[in-house]
Amino acid sequence: MEGRPQWKVDVLGWLTESLEELDRQSLRRTRRCRTSSQGRTIWLDGRELLNFGSNDYLGLASDPRLITAVRNSLEKEGWGSGASALVCGRSSAHAALEEALAKFEGCEAALLFPTGFAANVGTIAALVGPGDAVYCDRKNHASIIDGCKLSRADLRVFPHADVDTLDHLLAKPHRHRRRLVVTDTLFSMDGDLAPIAQLVEVCERHGVILMVDEAHATGVFGKRGRGVVEFYGVEDRVPVRVGTLSKAMGSVGGFVVGSTHLVEWLVQKARPYMFSTALPGAACYAAMAALEIIEREPHRREVVLERAEFLREVLRREAWDVGRSTSQIIPVIVHQPETALLLSRFLESRGFFVPAIRPPAVPDNEACLRISVTFHHQTSDLQRLVETLGEARRRLGLGDT
Repeated sequence: MEGRPQWKVDVLGWLTESLEELDRQSLRRTRRCRTSSQGRTIWLDGRELLNFGSNDYLGLASDPRLITAVRNSLEKEGWGSGASALVCGRSSAHAALEEALAKFEGCEAALLFPTGFAANVGTIAALVGPGDAVYCDRKNHASIIDGCKLSRADLRVFPHADVDTLDHLLAKPHRHRRRLVVTDTLFSMDGDLAPIAQLVEVCERHGVILMVDEAHATGVFGKRGRGVVEFYGVEDRVPVRVGTLSKAMGSVGGFVVGSTHLVEWLVQKARPYMFSTALPGAACYAAMAALEIIEREPHRREVVLERAEFLREVLRREAWDVGRSTSQIIPVIVHQPETALLLSRFLESRGFFVPAIRPPAVPDNEACLRISVTFHHQTSDLQRLVETLGEARRRLGLGDT
């Protein structure tokens, strides 16, 4: 075009060097392609691997009952919901699932979100904003951290599971309108449980809101599978509870349960709810089928936790560092990203998929292998994994990590 400059600046030229730097630090991620359903084994990049990398804790993602529920719903629901929930995207399927979730969780009401990430971000920013304060556990999930930042409330980060420091922070004089404490109940990389009973006591004493994310605990912990708040017997003392449909429930989406006033407020103020297309109705039917299974088959969570305890104890005997894990999530902490990658690749060469977790998913010097125990794993699978880790230690010359 006449008059157009003949030179061009590569405004994204910095990306090449930045990606190379990630390579040098062993922090660059690569995308994998799964060509099978989720299960005990998966086909990943053309190889069949014993799967220790999914969050399908109860083995429901490919359960025939969920598949049948989805298939039967498609003629009525179609696939896409076509609009946000506040326009015309919310169908009878969404209403039925919200009612079922409220009943399952023992709460007055529930609200569906497109993802668990959206549920956390939307709820935090709807409850606090400029002039408020939010207190966040250092090891909370990224969705919680991002929600805290996006809320524009004053952010206070307290050391992981350190109730005494939180108590001290909350005791300080302040002029904030509202204050919110937010925590995971089961931490997704460390596999440990938050000290929920103590957090409840501190929040009640200081008159602050407590919000918990049960993403990795729903379906797995508690007598009825309601999560860690049920496990510790404090359900009626936690006013804001978030969960996901995409882990133990084998579907997709997120939800919040609590009082009718809480849900109505989120309908009015939670931007990810207001401005995102609603979940496909078929996904709601899958989640309702999962809820029925969770209620009728409690042995699934019992088996998962028993096998996780078995694996954790064997790993400890073999001098692997599993941190503070007390759940179906077991980190093998090796500190350096390159060590985590070496171990993960060695395991894959022997037929195991165990992902390497590196910063920023974990703090610096806490790189690990993240082992997820699911209902489909057999004791022999766990024993083989430990044996192969021992072989990796010898062949890679790692010594005690």
